[in-house]
Amino acid sequence: MSSAHLSFIVEHYDTLAQIIKKYQLFYYPDDNSIEIHDIKNQKIFLKRIVNPEIKSSKLYIGSDITIYSRQYKVVAFADEFTKKALEEYRSSTFAMILPPAYMSMGKIIDIIENNGFIINKLKMNKLSSKEISNFLKIHNTNEVSGELIASDFVVGMELVKANSVAELKKLISEVITKTIKEDQGPLMICSDSDIMAKEEIKYYFSLKHQPQLSNCSLLVIKPHIIEEGKAGKIIDIVLNEGFEISSMTMIYLDKESSESFFDVYRDFLPEYSAIIKDLINGPIIALELRQDDVVQKLRALVGPHDPVIAKALRPHTLRALFGIDRVRNVCHCTDLPEDGILECQYFFELV
Repeated sequence: MSSAHLSFIVEHYDTLAQIIKKYQLFYYPDDNSIEIHDIKNQKIFLKRIVNPEIKSSKLYIGSDITIYSRQYKVVAFADEFTKKALEEYRSSTFAMILPPAYMSMGKIIDIIENNGFIINKLKMNKLSSKEISNFLKIHNTNEVSGELIASDFVVGMELVKANSVAELKKLISEVITKTIKEDQGPLMICSDSDIMAKEEIKYYFSLKHQPQLSNCSLLVIKPHIIEEGKAGKIIDIVLNEGFEISSMTMIYLDKESSESFFDVYRDFLPEYSAIIKDLINGPIIALELRQDDVVQKLRALVGPHDPVIAKALRPHTLRALFGIDRVRNVCHCTDLPEDGILECQYFFELV
């Protein structure tokens, strides 16, 4: 086996001991194998083994990866070779979708996904006057007013790509603003520099957002949809079907949280274990949706659990359009009206 490798410092939160443990992760691109060393105890934690679920595109500072049901966060490059090899190709920038683009947020996210950007973080928020003032001290430009940001929900994203700051500015000016027409104000703002991006990401994602928790239903977009670059399409369909998105966030679920939430399905779905494995294999996007009779209308839009049945009986539903099988079936949605608030509360207040 080849010895050429990339090396990263990763962290894992041990829920039992309630401590963060640090490891050194070695990734061998020639055969897609990995090896993990326990830094504190100076010993091998996981011997070198081929793991097709780990891809080089997922390895960048700030990314979350799952290895055999354990979640790790990549926090640093472990050597100069890896830093020089990847730092130029894995930079982050910050983007904010502004209130005038609320109904077009799905289309904007779709354009971003399909132009080589990885969405590492995403959160909808309704910023207070103080939060807006603090943010604009970091985003020190005259391109947007505090009044516009305060007028409705915004969506903040950490986006990863080579030369990300310049590439996003180019995408906004050359594609997004020409594709999506809006007369009520600018659609987006983004970082002007790597330093600004780092500060904006740190500040925005430290802010809390309070879900509505009334007349609501939960929609969870599954990891395979995000990996396929189709999350924006799902969000666009949801908005065009008349649902209000009042909360939205990207979350990396661990096994314990996934099993806790989906425990009710343990004895009813034969593919339960496979569903849990799929949910922790990448990020999910949770949405709090509101509308009259929201739970039943969302279930009708999502369609039958099995995409094969959905294609035959409900061909215009989300699972018919985007589903693959009973595990990779696009999304989860609330089943019962009385569970809408509880499910939204779980994802937006407890996880």
